[in-house]
Amino acid sequence: MFYGLGGNLRTVLMNKREQSMQINVNTDKTIDRHTGLDSHVQTVVETAIGRFSEHVSRVEIHLSDNKGEKSLDGDNRCLMEARVNGLQPVAVSDHAATLHQSISGAADKLKRALDSALGKRADHKRAPLAAEPADEEPAES
Repeated sequence: MFYGLGGNLRTVLMNKREQSMQINVNTDKTIDRHTGLDSHVQTVVETAIGRFSEHVSRVEIHLSDNKGEKSLDGDNRCLMEARVNGLQPVAVSDHAATLHQSISGAADKLKRALDSALGKRADHKRAPLAAEPADEEPAES
């Protein structure tokens, strides 16, 4: 989590299928915070992972501009951490030349990571605990 960055926090609730997925947007002091940015983040996250809303209770989004750090991928960073019911948090990040690109990139990565994590959990629930013996038909004489 980002602590001590002196940024802003805004919580947005998303209601879908009678489930609430809380979206928290955090910025460091280098990001010019405005309502349009919050709306953009909310739209991108809802579009990317809305189908997982019954499994995800909260998504933390941390936006920063690392102008002082050299990065081949770009100066803007978006870190997304999803709190998945019954699992460890799933975190991804993306660096890009623009903030919007880093938000979209992180959202795509989060969608794939959630799909993988929830798919593995579903596979474990479906897998039988022990192999059942095959039914053998009596041999005809």
